[in-house]
Parts: sequence; structure tokens; C-alpha cells
Amino acid sequence: MKLANPLEFPLSVLAGSLVLFVGVRLAHFPNQVMLPLAVTVSIVGSSLQKSREPKVLSLNNPGLNLELQSARQQAQELAFKAENLRSEAKLILIGADQLDLLAGIEFACDRVAELPSKIDTLAYNIQGPDSLFAIGELQKKLNDVNKKLELSSGIAKEQLDRLAKSLKRNIQLAQQGKDARQAQVVNLSTIIFDSAGLLQSMQNQLRNFDLKDTSRYQQLQLLSNELVQFQENLDLLITQ
Repeated sequence: MKLANPLEFPLSVLAGSLVLFVGVRLAHFPNQVMLPLAVTVSIVGSSLQKSREPKVLSLNNPGLNLELQSARQQAQELAFKAENLRSEAKLILIGADQLDLLAGIEFACDRVAELPSKIDTLAYNIQGPDSLFAIGELQKKLNDVNKKLELSSGIAKEQLDRLAKSLKRNIQLAQQGKDARQAQVVNLSTIIFDSAGLLQSMQNQLRNFDLKDTSRYQQLQLLSNELVQFQENLDLLITQ
């Protein structure tokens, strides 16, 4: 935690002043003891406040910045819905033979909860006035996606295929000396949108869950696995 200037955070200064007032006037501690303590409270408090502040990005592209903010808001809403799904699953899947399914759903929800911080990571990876993706970096991402494509199926494979095509487009933009960040954010938004659809399908299946219907059990397992795969696809997009 980096130290911050308390004067930039009035609440921290107020907290230090209160400590000084209570210590000297009410508790009758000597000034020599309370003054350093009050200063310490102000500095620590301001540093904590500063650490919680959203960091300012330097994307040099207002439109791109707005798109990232919109994607992060969508990710936060999705994380909230994932938490609701987790709560519902705990109330419905209470049998001993349902623990594996519950664990799978909880793991998928955990991955969705990571979305906002992953978007922050992508945002810092692409910030800067001259932040053009290196062709080698994009090619590595494409190679990773192609490898995973060979082992994927269903909706996750379709999403990976779209991601591969988009990365190829990014490489073309980079070769032309153009900023490929816009396409990168489009990929991000697509994965969030697809994840939202899967999460909604999981919730629908869960609310109509029938202990005697093994097909619903299997469908929920499949959906939770695909949701995890979607988040892994996002990892491929973000990892440098």
C-alpha cells in the first residue's frame, strides 16, 4: 500500500483530528503521544482511501474508454446475477447426490465474479497513447485460441471460432499500423453477452429442476462447464 497525502482526503484528516481531540482533551494523554498517533491515523486512512480509488486510465480514446466502462458495468451486473444464482442453487440442490452439481455451479459463479477485475486488467494492458498491440502478442493469442479450438465443442467452440476470426482481424489492423484495441473490447463485450445468456439458461434450468429428470441435471452440468470455458476464453484474450 503506497502512502498518500492526507490533505487530499479530508475524511482522513478529520479522523486524525478526532483521535487527537479525544486523546488530549478527553483522555488527557500527553501531546507528545497523541500527535504522532493522529498523524499516523491520517496517513493510513488516506492511503487506504487512495488504494480504493479507481485508477485513471490513459487510453487516449474517449470512445474506447466509454466502451470499457460500459463493459465493466455489464460485468458487475453479471457478477451480481451469478451471486443470486449461487444462492438459489444452495437452496435447491441440498441432496447428497447433488453436491457435485452444486460445486460446479458455484465454481462457475466464482469465475463470473472475477469478470470486473479481469476487465480492469485488460484496460491497463491496453492503456497508453501509443498502445498498439504487438503483432507477435496477437499471434500468440491466436495460436492459443486455435489450440483450444481443437479440444472444444458446442457453444464454447463457436465462441472460440469468433474469437479467432477477430484476432486475425486485429493482426491485420496492427500490420497496417492501426489501433486494434477497439476490436479487443468488442471481443470482451461478446464474451460478457454470451456469459449472460448461459447464466440465464442455468437459472431457468435450476428453477425448473426436477430430481427425477436426469436430463436437467446433465444440462445444468453442461451449462456450468460451458460458462467456465467462456471465462477461460476471456483469460486467453487478456493474458499477455
